[in-house]
Amino acid sequence: MNIFLTGASGYIGGSVAARLMENGHTVRGLLRTEEKASLVRAKGIDPVIGDLDDSSLLVREAQAADAVVNAASADHRPAAEAMLTALAGSSKVFLHTSGSSIVGRRDEGRYGEAVFNENTPIEPSPARAARVALNRDILASAENGVRAVIIAPSLIYGEGLGVNPDSMQVPWLIDLAQQTGAARHIGPGTNVWSNVHIRDLADLYLLALQNAPAGSFFYAENGENAMRDVCAAIGKTLGYGEGTTEMTLAEAAGHWGEGPANDTMGSNSRVRALRARAELGWEPNGPSLIEEIESGCYAGA
Repeated sequence: MNIFLTGASGYIGGSVAARLMENGHTVRGLLRTEEKASLVRAKGIDPVIGDLDDSSLLVREAQAADAVVNAASADHRPAAEAMLTALAGSSKVFLHTSGSSIVGRRDEGRYGEAVFNENTPIEPSPARAARVALNRDILASAENGVRAVIIAPSLIYGEGLGVNPDSMQVPWLIDLAQQTGAARHIGPGTNVWSNVHIRDLADLYLLALQNAPAGSFFYAENGENAMRDVCAAIGKTLGYGEGTTEMTLAEAAGHWGEGPANDTMGSNSRVRALRARAELGWEPNGPSLIEEIESGCYAGA
């Protein structure tokens, strides 16, 4: 298939593009600059220079493609609506990237018991209400002849397969530890995030593109860890020992911003990818997050 993919130079988009091309698909990838265009071109992607605010470009590319993968933004409603309008009545795939932070609460680094699967109702925090509403509207486009599918990854780790090899949360924690000389987490660090290796996630996109029915929603996870345990592994790998240090939410916001500190690094996001395994036959087999930190791509940090 000829696939139009947004976020082609990003961590998720570049990795998904690589997996799709390995399976014989061709990819036209949206990105913003000529410099990035040359980089993705070297990876085998046909670059499309533009951005998510260019609705006419998005419509044109979506109509010309056999399928669309939106990996650039989980929250850009106008871009998603433009591409869905272009695909109406076509039965083509619109595969949208959300995120498991939709189930999160601002827990300030404390443990949360709630665990969600694809059938668990969500009452989103104010910070994620718009994303949940967009997810709902995307899935409803199945009624307009679009094979709309959503994948909501949990914390992603591992070396990316595209131009950008770096995920978000783990490098943030490593950088902060290097800056301060200690592995640091918000509050007690007992908050838990499910997680998934980037290669396993890219495999799930391929399976969803091939087999997911219209209106499907999938979490992506293969285990979970408390932030304190992640930080302990980082401290050990950096030679600081396995001890960790608490920081306040205000301190974390000073490093990462108020939103990321509250809604990502200090929250709980515990999900189970039941549908991906049962309906698509997804079998994630990458190294665990702790293994990747201690002996994988992060070990040279």
